[in-house]
Amino acid sequence: MKAVQAARFGDPAVLTIVDLPDPAPGLGQVAIDVSYAAVGLIDVFLRQGVYKDRPGMPQPPFVPGLEVAGTVRALGEGVTGFAIGEPVVTFSATGTGGYASVLVSDQALVVSTEGSGIDPALAVAIVPNAALAYLALANVARLSGGESILIHGALGGFAAAFPGIARQLGASRVVGSVRAGKLAAASATKLPYDQIVDSAELPGALSGQMFSVIIDPVCGAVRAQSLDLLAPGGRLLVVGNASGDWGQQIDSNRLWLGGLTVSGFNAGIYVPTHPQEVRPAVEAALKAVAAGLGDTEVDVLPFAEAVTAHERMESRALNGRIVLSPQLR
Repeated sequence: MKAVQAARFGDPAVLTIVDLPDPAPGLGQVAIDVSYAAVGLIDVFLRQGVYKDRPGMPQPPFVPGLEVAGTVRALGEGVTGFAIGEPVVTFSATGTGGYASVLVSDQALVVSTEGSGIDPALAVAIVPNAALAYLALANVARLSGGESILIHGALGGFAAAFPGIARQLGASRVVGSVRAGKLAAASATKLPYDQIVDSAELPGALSGQMFSVIIDPVCGAVRAQSLDLLAPGGRLLVVGNASGDWGQQIDSNRLWLGGLTVSGFNAGIYVPTHPQEVRPAVEAALKAVAAGLGDTEVDVLPFAEAVTAHERMESRALNGRIVLSPQLR
């Protein structure tokens, strides 16, 4: 099979196309012919070696890629409920391996898109992240109908999945924040936001609005400001660190005084420890996307342009998602 491999930790140039043996599914696994693999910020961090010293993190050479859409190629022993050629979306159980023409995934992480009417490029761009957003909002933040939500980095790959799921769960108001350079794209987005504001103008741009739930994949200044924007009893859900600010801290006394909660949602930890929740979350995500609640911009590039895809991710020169296809030349 063809694969995009990180030969060593470093800049995007370490990504090269290689030939590797086709993997075969084992017990409880599904082999998938990959049509599209989404490019995520986690892929960038893994390639850079940000987590290289943490136990269990991939070491070079490895194939990046967490999210895949494709068709069922082969079924491992004990797998039922899928047919060869059936369109599916999946997460990689290891967080890697997606940038390849064949991926083997655990059955519990594979969901059929048969009959959904969702384009597979859009499916891989939004459905896995929407499933994670569902897990984060429904099971961790416990978002209830009638509550309001603020989503920082509103157009980012992961953040963009939250407004549709928030609507599906009955949120009364969905607001986003972006950097000033993203405001034009924000004004044109089809994502179901009521309002998107300049993050540099917080809190003034919100005219006194307070929120039940705040989603923060950014960190840095917006995380510190978020406590001031939570209503009494509100929940701040930390889902990433796009800013790279690893020293940011929160005053715990403010949590006590405001009755606030701060929770972390890390898919690499949550999904393996809650596998029974994945399929319902993906099914909820499919319904949200089929209802038009996840219509984000998607750029499709061939494997040969994986370096370009990572360069754009690092420069934040995108307003939606990039997906790679082994089928394009």
